[in-house]
Amino acid sequence: MGKDNLVSGMRSTGKLHLGHYMGVLTNWVKLQEEYNCFYFVADWHALTTKYDSTENLKQDKLDVVIDWLACGINPDKSTVYYQSNVLQIAELHVLLSMITPNNWVERDPTLKDMVKIIKNKDGDKSENVPQLNYGLLGYPILMSADIMAMNGAVVPVGVDQLAHLEITRDIARRFNNIYKTELFNEPAPKLTQIPLLMGVDGQKMGKSFHNDIKISDDEETTSKKIMQCITDRSRARKDDPGHPDKCEVAYKYYEIFSDSETLNQVNCECKAGQRGCADCKRQLGKIINDKFAPIREKRKDYEKDLDRVYDIIREGNKKASIEAEKTLKKVRDAVNI
Repeated sequence: MGKDNLVSGMRSTGKLHLGHYMGVLTNWVKLQEEYNCFYFVADWHALTTKYDSTENLKQDKLDVVIDWLACGINPDKSTVYYQSNVLQIAELHVLLSMITPNNWVERDPTLKDMVKIIKNKDGDKSENVPQLNYGLLGYPILMSADIMAMNGAVVPVGVDQLAHLEITRDIARRFNNIYKTELFNEPAPKLTQIPLLMGVDGQKMGKSFHNDIKISDDEETTSKKIMQCITDRSRARKDDPGHPDKCEVAYKYYEIFSDSETLNQVNCECKAGQRGCADCKRQLGKIINDKFAPIREKRKDYEKDLDRVYDIIREGNKKASIEAEKTLKKVRDAVNI
């Protein structure tokens, strides 16, 4: 019995940060041992909000794939591809849009999240709904087409993302009912515990917030960024007793990236006023640099051999297209088109 198809994607945002690593990539690497994984760079989705900022799109797409490969996504186990190179997804998007009620799209949390991105981008703090382009309005259907083109049976999501998947399940069920078929799976969520990694300023980590630490950052850059991490705001002097539970960023990084012995030492010495925040962050920088050194070295190897990366993407595009065409042939037959 073959493995179930698992589908997941990531917008073409360019070089990825530690939040992507902890929240997505470590899980993807494990899942490729259990499922037939299809991992795609969502470049069409990127155009829904950045249609007027495409000057770096090709490089951004490439950087995403290089980070994936460096972090352990294995093209011998997983299919890595660009969304825009699998034209069957666009065809399926059109066909699914014909059967999807408008109110399903309007109430979908995916669309609401994208509207928030636009408002943040424009600096709009009002309650007004921004003018939506047609592509953004269709975002939930395109997302469903991404999954359904590979007839994904499983989609990895966090608990807060469950509602995002529901419209895909609804559309798959509606298609099957209308055309009297059992063609599409109703993709099941693969629940994952996604650790929230704050940016150095204590806010959500993000490239646009300029508070991220990139997977590809060198040691010096990483150390400088770690020194900007917010710690215990109530602590005035180095020998004041500290409060690890009030340390807004640095101690939380220790909880994620250090071993239990180091974490216990930091906790005890902080509470006893035996270590200053600057010394603590210097040690933290070294821990993170040591952890990501092999990944960064692997990334450099891929950067030096871009032909290899392009070959992986071309092969992934081909495999994903073959898989999607198998699905679309059955869809066309069902629709009688």
